[in-house]
Amino acid sequence: MSDDIVARYENVSKDYDGVKVVSDLTFDIRRGEFLSLLGPSGSGKTTTLMMLAGLQSPSSGNIFLDGRPIVGIPAHQRNIGVVFQNYALFPHMSVGENVSFPLRARRTARAEIARRVRESLEMVQLGPLIDRWPGELSGGQQQRVALARALVFDPSVVLLDEPLGALDRQLRENMQLELKQLHRQTGITMIYVTHDQGEAMTMSDRVAVFDQGRILQCSAPERIYNAPESRFVAEFVGENNRFSGTVETVDAAECSVRTDDDVRIRAVHGGHVAAGDAVQVYVRPERIEVGGAAATRDNSFQVPVLDAIFLGDHTRLKVAMPGHPEVTVKRNFLDDADDLPAAGQTATIGWSAQAARVVTH
Repeated sequence: MSDDIVARYENVSKDYDGVKVVSDLTFDIRRGEFLSLLGPSGSGKTTTLMMLAGLQSPSSGNIFLDGRPIVGIPAHQRNIGVVFQNYALFPHMSVGENVSFPLRARRTARAEIARRVRESLEMVQLGPLIDRWPGELSGGQQQRVALARALVFDPSVVLLDEPLGALDRQLRENMQLELKQLHRQTGITMIYVTHDQGEAMTMSDRVAVFDQGRILQCSAPERIYNAPESRFVAEFVGENNRFSGTVETVDAAECSVRTDDDVRIRAVHGGHVAAGDAVQVYVRPERIEVGGAAATRDNSFQVPVLDAIFLGDHTRLKVAMPGHPEVTVKRNFLDDADDLPAAGQTATIGWSAQAARVVTH
């Protein structure tokens, strides 16, 4: 295993009473990266995390940490920090005592414990609260204490299992930015489980999208969003308009698709497509233009506008296309305020081939 790989799953599966919740998982975790495991409930992401932590054991396969196999090694011997959604703080211990617990369990020298606890609490901006009790802290402060405790012993990896799920929206968004800043500051590998796409996109270097115990795609957030490799990823991450059809012609990077409703669409493919293939074409609502330049795009249509809803930073249009009674368009309000049609009018919409993505499965 190369030095830039901190952990590896090799053909890892996990069964519960004959039900496979993680299926033949093989992937690497890069040293120093922020990796999010994203997927719906029951997709296997938390089980994947807990097997690395040592809190669950794989039914088959192997897991490596810093180049050595760790299946069978107790959790407390793995040099891994874990942060849970419920914080898991000891209510009878002060903030400082909670943070020092992993060091005391490792029989670290008292002076070293004091130094590391101070540094960890300052890192999460809680230095003055070292003598407080968990019950005296807000939810956000308790989460910071849990994070300081996970960082204090300089772990190889920090695992975070939906740690912001119990916080209100504003605090959750603030904590996302703080976590990302802390990751940059420490350089520690962080693996983050979430079902929230916004969290995954905001904080991650890479996102692994899970479904039914498998990783369908593991890429940078921009690629997950703009170049989904499967129908599930295209429909799970963000909002998309979908057109079903058959490939007519194929070029090096683009192809022409005739939809089931006899509409021709030009789109980008990722390879492995041929004339006659049944495919899905996905177009993000914000990639569709309205009026003006829309008529010059690779894909241009005259459509009736069913509805126009002003939402502050953008306007959401509902338009109809053959076989698609409701296609969504999102336009920035400041850019397009004077040009957007009203409900009941006819509009020209269009998008480039680069804005449309072909998916084969």
